[in-house]
Amino acid sequence: MHQRTTLALAALLCPLALKAQTPTLSAPAGQVYTLTLDQALTTAKANNPLYRQALNAAAPASWGVKSAWGNLLPSFGVSGGLSYTGSGQANLGQGVVAPQPISAQTGSSYSAGFQYLLNGSTILAPGQSKANKAAVTETILEQENLLRADISTQYLEVKRTGAQVIVAQRQVERNQQFLDLTNAKNRVGQGTLLEVKQAEVSLGLAKVEVLRQVQLFNEAKLELFRRMGVKPPAPLDQISLADSFPVVQPEWRLDSLLSLAESQNPSLRSLKARESVASYGVSSAKTEFLPSLSANAGWSGFTQQYTNEGLLISQSLSGAQSTAANCNFQNDVILGLTYGPSGIPGQPNGGLIADCNSYANLNSTGTALTPAYQQQIVDQNSKWPFQFTGQPFFASVTISLPVFQGFSRALRVSQAKQQQLDADESLRARDLQLQADVTGRYLGLNSAYEAIGVQKSNMDAAGEQLRLAQDRYRLGSGNALEIADAQNGLQQAEGQYVNAIFVYHEAIVALEAAVGHPLR
Repeated sequence: MHQRTTLALAALLCPLALKAQTPTLSAPAGQVYTLTLDQALTTAKANNPLYRQALNAAAPASWGVKSAWGNLLPSFGVSGGLSYTGSGQANLGQGVVAPQPISAQTGSSYSAGFQYLLNGSTILAPGQSKANKAAVTETILEQENLLRADISTQYLEVKRTGAQVIVAQRQVERNQQFLDLTNAKNRVGQGTLLEVKQAEVSLGLAKVEVLRQVQLFNEAKLELFRRMGVKPPAPLDQISLADSFPVVQPEWRLDSLLSLAESQNPSLRSLKARESVASYGVSSAKTEFLPSLSANAGWSGFTQQYTNEGLLISQSLSGAQSTAANCNFQNDVILGLTYGPSGIPGQPNGGLIADCNSYANLNSTGTALTPAYQQQIVDQNSKWPFQFTGQPFFASVTISLPVFQGFSRALRVSQAKQQQLDADESLRARDLQLQADVTGRYLGLNSAYEAIGVQKSNMDAAGEQLRLAQDRYRLGSGNALEIADAQNGLQQAEGQYVNAIFVYHEAIVALEAAVGHPLR
C-alpha cells in the first residue's frame, strides 16, 4: 500500500524519473484540451487586459520621438473659408442705418504659411522623448515580467491542486481497502461492527475531501484562464496541463544573480530611463533663460460676390446717372464762362465732354447702363469661389530674450531639479530593494529545496507507520483507530510533500521575477 502510494506521487511530482500527468477527474466527453506553460504565456500576452493596457503606451511614446524631431522643422499650414452675408440695410449703431440696402454677399478666402520656432526646449526635446520612450519600453517589459510570474505561479497552482486531488484519491483507496479489511475480519469473528462503522466514516470523510480538492482544482483552472484574459476553451474536466517541472538542486550563484538583476531587471531599467528624462527636464528648464527664434511667412487671398446682380446694377446706374449729371453741369459752367461757345482756349475740345451719357457708360437716353458696361459689372462680380484676389507675400523673423518674468523661470528650474532628485532617490531605493529581493528569494529557494528532502523523509516515515499499524491490525494486536490515525498522518505528509515541491517551483518563479529574466 505504502509502496504504491509513493510510486504514484513520484510519477506525479518527480519529473526527473517520469513525466508528470495532471489527473483526469472524469471520463472526458470529447478530446482533452492540453495547455503548456508557453501557450499560457503567449495567450496571456495577447489577451491579458492589464498587459494590453501597458502596451497601449508604446505608440504615443514612439510618436513623441517623431514629434520632437518634427518640431525642429518649420510647420506649414493652409486654411480656407466661405462666408455669407444676407441682404438688407446695415445698422451702424445708435439708430443710424445705412442709406442704401446691400445685396446678399458670398465670399471665400485662403491662406498658406510657414511658422518656425526654435528654442532650447525644442532642441532638447528629441533626447528627452527618446529617454521617455526607453522608460515606456522598460515599463512594458516590467509588466511582461510580472505577467510571466503571475501566469507561471497560477499554472503551478493548478498543478499543485491537481496533485492534491491525487493525494485525496489515494486516501479514498486506502480507506476502501481498510473497510474491506474490517468487513473481512468481522465476517470471521476477529473484528467488531464498531471497527466496520469507523472505517465507513473514514471512507466518507475521504470522499468529501476529494470533492473539496476537485473544487479547488477547478477554481485554480478558472483563475488561470482569467489571468490569461480568455474563457476556458473546454469543460474544466477536459483541460489538462502538459508541462512538468523537474526538481534539481539550485546551482545559481548569488553574486551572478545580483549582477544579472542589475543589468536585466526592467523596473530598475525603467527608473534609470526616468532619471534620464528628469535630467533632460532640468536642462530644458534652464534653456528658458536663453533667446528664442520665431519666423513666419505666408500668402493669402479672398473673393467677394453679390448674389443680387440686379441691385448691384441698379446702384451702379444711380452712380452713373450722378456722374452724367455732374458732367452736364460742368459743361454748362464752361459754356457760361466768358470764353464763349468754343470753350476754354488751349484745352482739347475746349474742355467740354461731348457725350456725358457715354462718358458715364449710359445709353443715349441716360435711363440705363450700356450692355457692355452691365456685362463688365457682372464679370467683375463673378469671382466666387476660386477667382481670388491675392495679397502680397509676407515674412517676419523675431528674436526674443525674456529679461524678467517674476522668477517663474527660476521656479521651474527648481521644480525640475526636485523631480530629478526624486528620480535619483527612487532609483536608489529600487536598487536597494532589488538587492534585498534577490538575496531573500535566493535564500528562500535553497530553503525550499532542503524542505523537499525533509518532507520526503516525513512521508516515508508516515508510510512506514501505516504499514506497521496495518500489520499489527492483521495480527490482532492493533486496532482500527491506529490505522485511521496512521492513514490521516500519511495523507497529511503526502500533502505537505506536494506543497513543498510546488513551494520550491514557486520560489524559482519568484526569483526569476526579482531578477527580471528567466533562469531556466
